Amino acid sequence: MEQSKTRLTAIMNIIDTAIPDVKILEPRVFADARGSFFESWNRKTLAAAGLDLDFVQDNHSRSVKNVLRGLHYQIQHAQGKLVRAIVGEVFDVAVDLRRHSPTFGRWVGVTLSAGNKRMLWIPPGFAHGFVVRSEVAEFLYKTTDYWHAEHERTLLWNDPALAIEWGVVEAPVLAAKDAAGVLLKDAEVYH
Repeated sequence: MEQSKTRLTAIMNIIDTAIPDVKILEPRVFADARGSFFESWNRKTLAAAGLDLDFVQDNHSRSVKNVLRGLHYQIQHAQGKLVRAIVGEVFDVAVDLRRHSPTFGRWVGVTLSAGNKRMLWIPPGFAHGFVVRSEVAEFLYKTTDYWHAEHERTLLWNDPALAIEWGVVEAPVLAAKDAAGVLLKDAEVYH
């Protein structure tokens, strides 16, 4: 994944990705013989760095190795997501579904793990998914809007037009709705 400019705040680095609106947040970790501490969210500090976000829901999932969840999005009540792995490791993907965006149909992928403590900011207008690379992973995400089942859609995880490099060796474990996702060319997208 292509990365460019890094901005420093008091609590974390904000790293640009190949899609300018998607950001990697890398917290400043304070560690000693007792363990470690880091601030994973500070609205005031991040707003000053250009990420003025208002979250309404926290979600927590647990998955075993090779489970692939996604690519999910909502056609109304689009959700921005701040995601991270607190146990294990995942490869996390965001696909730009904003029809008039210069990066429409492009994806960004980042390894998120309990070890690297990185988070990914995925703004509204993107499909999101991840695959578990460790024996188990626990994944947290904050959302800027509530989940609305009637507006949820799924983009097919292995759409050849997207050519996402998931790094899976064997067929991933999928929920029925993820296996039945639609191709980008047939998907309802944001205007």
